[in-house]
Amino acid sequence: MAEFLDSLNKEQRAAVQQIDGPLLIMAGAGSGKTKALTCRIAYMLEKGIDPHKILAITFTNKAADELKARLEKMLGERANDIWARTFHSACVRILRRDADKLGYPRDFTIYDTADRLSIMKSIIKEMDLDDKVYPPKAILARLDAARDELLSPEGFAAKYGSSSDPRQRKIAEIYKVYAARLFSAGAMDFDDLLYNTVRLFQEHQDVLEHYQRQFKYVLIDEYQDTNNLQYMLASMLADGWGNICVVGDDDQSIYRF
Repeated sequence: MAEFLDSLNKEQRAAVQQIDGPLLIMAGAGSGKTKALTCRIAYMLEKGIDPHKILAITFTNKAADELKARLEKMLGERANDIWARTFHSACVRILRRDADKLGYPRDFTIYDTADRLSIMKSIIKEMDLDDKVYPPKAILARLDAARDELLSPEGFAAKYGSSSDPRQRKIAEIYKVYAARLFSAGAMDFDDLLYNTVRLFQEHQDVLEHYQRQFKYVLIDEYQDTNNLQYMLASMLADGWGNICVVGDDDQSIYRF
């Protein structure tokens, strides 16, 4: 038995050794969730699983760096072959390979919060709109929500373009201009990274199947924080083998498989 198993309690050890099939780990803050996750990966490698077949997702760069550091300490160089990433960085890597299938350059630019706010301010000004009625930050948040619903500019217009609310109709116009502005610049913002990866998987079955074959095991930390797009990504990737482990705080709502 691996030495690291001796440091786990009964519940952690059960979670670590349950490799195949869907698994939901619910635990509170400070209960050793990340430790169980890293030990689970180490146990997989001890059982002969190829590290290239493992995708481990967390939410912040800090958490991803901590996960990588723990894995490197436990596994050495083999840890470098595991996709231990945030949702966004995993999507960037996927899109760098296949963004051209969506009409983007593979070396697309990623716009940060300041970039997209600047663009939205210029659009509001160009459309001669009152930024008190159409606050740029609020409009961006509305567009983020639309993409989380997987609504394209056309889909948003179809849903709200005939609304009795003139503000909704105008937001539909803004969304169309904003999306076109980024696309023509060969750029994506952070929400586009998730949105376009889901689109890529939906529109190109061969790409989805490539990653479904690659990632035999999908592990997600802090799963209670997932939005709809992240839930869809996790579901699509795990659908190939059905081996998904999600870890979350039992004081919060968690999607179930």
